[in-house]
Amino acid sequence: MSYTLPPDLERLVREELATGIYASEDEVLMEAMRALRERDEAVAGIQEGLADLESARVRPLNAVDIVLE
Repeated sequence: MSYTLPPDLERLVREELATGIYASEDEVLMEAMRALRERDEAVAGIQEGLADLESARVRPLNAVDIVLE
């Protein structure tokens, strides 16, 4: 697949290719998209936790029974 990227992104892709970790532009871009998805999921989780905190839908840790096996 062929991509037209702005020069600064093209440089970043080339730098990643130069590390030898990735064999192609496709691999670099797939990894970037995976990382972006993980970041978005983490941000959503943080936002959900903050909303729970603001809505008092949380309990202090010492009020939770934890069973470790």
